[in-house]
Amino acid sequence: MRAVAVLLVVIYHVFMSRVSGGVDIFLLISAFFMTLSFVRRIEGGRALGLGRYWLHTFKRLLSLATLTILLTFAALWAFFPATQIAQFRSQGVASVLYMENWALAAEQVDYYAADHSTASPFQHFWSLSVQGQVFLVWPLIFALAWWWRRRTARSCVPVLAGCFGLVFATSLAFSVVTTASRQEFAYFDTRTRLWEFALGSLLALALPYVRVGRVAGVLLGWLGFVSMISVGVLVDVQGAFPGWIALWPLLSAAAIIVAGQTGSPIGFDRFLSWGPVVRLGDAAYALYLVHWPLLITYLVIRDRPDAGAVAGTALVLASIALALLLTRWLEEPLKRWSWPEARSWRAGLVIAVCVGLVTGIAGTWERAELQRNQRLGENASANNPGAVALLPGYEFHGDPNAPALPRPEELPHSAADMGGGCPEDVELPEQFRQFCREPVATEDPARTVVVIGNSHMQHWVPALEPLARANGWRVLAHIQHGCSYTVAAELEDAEACATWFEGSDEMLAAADPDIVFVQGTFSEPDGEAWKPGLETRVRALVADGIQVVGIRDTPRFHDAPAECAALRGLESPECEIVHPMLDTPDPQRDLGSELEGFAPVDMTDVVCPDGACWPAVGNVIVYFDDDHLTGMYAASASHSFAQRVSDALQQDGITGIALPE
Repeated sequence: MRAVAVLLVVIYHVFMSRVSGGVDIFLLISAFFMTLSFVRRIEGGRALGLGRYWLHTFKRLLSLATLTILLTFAALWAFFPATQIAQFRSQGVASVLYMENWALAAEQVDYYAADHSTASPFQHFWSLSVQGQVFLVWPLIFALAWWWRRRTARSCVPVLAGCFGLVFATSLAFSVVTTASRQEFAYFDTRTRLWEFALGSLLALALPYVRVGRVAGVLLGWLGFVSMISVGVLVDVQGAFPGWIALWPLLSAAAIIVAGQTGSPIGFDRFLSWGPVVRLGDAAYALYLVHWPLLITYLVIRDRPDAGAVAGTALVLASIALALLLTRWLEEPLKRWSWPEARSWRAGLVIAVCVGLVTGIAGTWERAELQRNQRLGENASANNPGAVALLPGYEFHGDPNAPALPRPEELPHSAADMGGGCPEDVELPEQFRQFCREPVATEDPARTVVVIGNSHMQHWVPALEPLARANGWRVLAHIQHGCSYTVAAELEDAEACATWFEGSDEMLAAADPDIVFVQGTFSEPDGEAWKPGLETRVRALVADGIQVVGIRDTPRFHDAPAECAALRGLESPECEIVHPMLDTPDPQRDLGSELEGFAPVDMTDVVCPDGACWPAVGNVIVYFDDDHLTGMYAASASHSFAQRVSDALQQDGITGIALPE
């Protein structure tokens, strides 16, 4: 059964990019065997030895898992884009701690993504993490049954059936509801998977009372097998797992187990008893561990979204061969290794060494990167001028061989800093304070400035800060990613933005600003748009005596320029992008000419100088993803930003603005 389940997982991963139900079968089988083992102990009057069970189980599992994680670390270092290394390295640590499922859930990973080349090589550890957590919890239920048996001398089966039945019903209901509302999170949530383990336990409890004839067993076995392998073919399960649809593969596996040993030469059990299948079943754990990092590493090296038929077949065969070798020469000898089993502290030491190796190597690697980045940062003003290099008369006097900053591993965390939280003197209802920040705090400010909009306004905050400090301005922000300061009908996700949108008027009333910065246009990878609703909002603000500055949107791309640079080099012609908006005038100009009080500012040529968008300008990475500026590049553009804002405001009669040094 393990052999069939793991082959389903591997084949569907490599060739079909779909869910097979194989992992769900693994979960059922693990609970099935655990329940049989503990029931025998309880009914036999033996001590449970939970501490020894936990030590033995994790000692056995962690040895091979640790080797897989360390080899995957080596692949990360050698082959993966530097932009992904820090995130994936932390997932390696989460995997050895059996927390990878929660890490993936928190990162909102799409398990069904068709392009596996962007997936984590540790992503498959989610199911092992769920199993590890259940291996900690399930024995506590058996301890309750053991106590009942000792106290009443009655069978533990009814108690266990009641407990696992309750877990099954509660978890399945939770799984169905959560899958319907938050499927990406639900897929990795341990709570949505507990019913699958409970079903395996219930099956183990019921099996002694189930009898099927030889003919029925043959039919049941083959029908279960056909049903099991057809799930992913007949049903588009994307978005449905792990809800009720997971009953299909689990009940199929249960049918094969109930069919049992028929003794028939044509029974499915005859196939499962075949020597090669038994050996593959013994190597199922190793095969599950190695197939995914081999697949993902191949896709990264070849820069492909899928393996294809020929390469996929080679990967499956290579995975099977490697799994058989690891099982024969590592896993089985470790199982026979008597030294850790002689004393509990020895088994604990093996577990500690495994965890320590992964966390120690990951921590040392991270510290080395932090120290290197700190050294690079100390010389950044000379070596990494960024947008300063575009200023007239600039001459570069730094190290021409200095690497670009932020370093690729820093990019996921290089968004613009928004400063402190919402200050107490801004009197906002509690539900709106989550969107309020204070990037520049100034006592007795000459002017109060509010930056309002989405993340495309956030990324200009570092450019605004020097101008604000030079003029004694206070800067407040009302920011929510994905929400535009327009009218409700034009919001892309009106439901998600409803609270932020409602709070925008409250924020402006509480801050009483002199100047409001808004996103003036809205770009897409294929063009740029002007939203009439924004004009409505701008006219209302100007009518209230508030000066409005509209910042033209920055180009958005289909792919992240920095990832192209990480693969091909900063100056590779393949990383040059020409966006349609580069050849068009700022759509804000007409409103700026007509409406006094609205000052349009266009920074497009600073983001994409000389008619093209490159991954880096002045040795500073411009975008940290496909549409957001790095905080470092935005800060380097503060001179140009201040000059253009000053010029735009002067057109509206606001003079005497000091420029930062």
